[in-house]
Amino acid sequence: MPISRRSCIRSLRAKSNTKRTAVMTLLAAALCAAAMLSLRCGSQNIPLGELLKALRQGDPDDAVLRIVLYVRIPRTLAGGLAGCALALAGALIQAVLNNAMASPNIIGVNAGAGFAAMLAGVLAPGAAGMMSLAAFLGALGTALFIYILAVKAGLSRTTLILAGIAVNSMLTAGSNALTLLDPDTAIGATAFMLGGFNGVALSSVRSAGVYLAAGVLLAFFLAADLDVLRLGEESAAGLGLHVGRTRFLAILAAALLAGAAVSFSGLLGFVGLLVPHMARRLIGGDNRWLLPAAALMGGSFVLLCDVASRLLFAPFELPVGIVMSLLGGPFFLYLLLHHKRGRVYD
Repeated sequence: MPISRRSCIRSLRAKSNTKRTAVMTLLAAALCAAAMLSLRCGSQNIPLGELLKALRQGDPDDAVLRIVLYVRIPRTLAGGLAGCALALAGALIQAVLNNAMASPNIIGVNAGAGFAAMLAGVLAPGAAGMMSLAAFLGALGTALFIYILAVKAGLSRTTLILAGIAVNSMLTAGSNALTLLDPDTAIGATAFMLGGFNGVALSSVRSAGVYLAAGVLLAFFLAADLDVLRLGEESAAGLGLHVGRTRFLAILAAALLAGAAVSFSGLLGFVGLLVPHMARRLIGGDNRWLLPAAALMGGSFVLLCDVASRLLFAPFELPVGIVMSLLGGPFFLYLLLHHKRGRVYD
């Protein structure tokens, strides 16, 4: 009895979804393993049995428990959330701009968030939640500016990246000027510009939590619409998609995510460039699967880089942003140089 075409398509989709589910399970397990490694490793390595024992007993006088509660857990939570947020923001920006080389740090979104956060620190030092709000507004303003350049000026993919690099340079110069004009801002400014989680507090992560949650929910809500947008503006509009609204909401979600992450992690580079490409290789271009996969991979990637920054030159610690730049720089050059039929490979 012949098999219908619809049955064949249904069978192929079921196999594809089974494979994707298995990949997602492995990525979730990898994130848990990276988090456990982050809790264990540092200037004082803690054996797994001793770590679990300290958490189970809960003795407030236990030195191991104090290290875990007040140093390792905030750092692990911050690293995982920052990685998830920046990877998601990168995937969204690449989808909106239809540009494989776009990412929050390359087109200036991170720099905009960083400049606004530092400006808020100068104008309203100590104001609760002000840094997260300012970082979001800075990221949103920069992302909208780049998007208007792409749409109105009709910039090519490579030219758009160059424009983003110029915007990034100007905003970074503004941040450097603030550190010179206001000596109090210079305290900790170097660590902020390089990016890292040394000394991060749970209060900083908590104040950015609302923005992170809103960005994640909005990103997943837009996943199906972004898949329609991949067909092209005319085809998407013909299918009933409001293209302008979808792109604006995606930029808003990316700004929420990038701004929130920058507010407590500093200017981490290349997460939003590297991770979406790796996720796309593993799980394909369907944003309903790509976005959660990028989030899981981003968390694991940042945590592993953070662990490496602690161990490479122990007992001295490198800012995690340096480790990411060493990995991301060559990959960005690869994307610039590797073309396929006139398009940047993605």
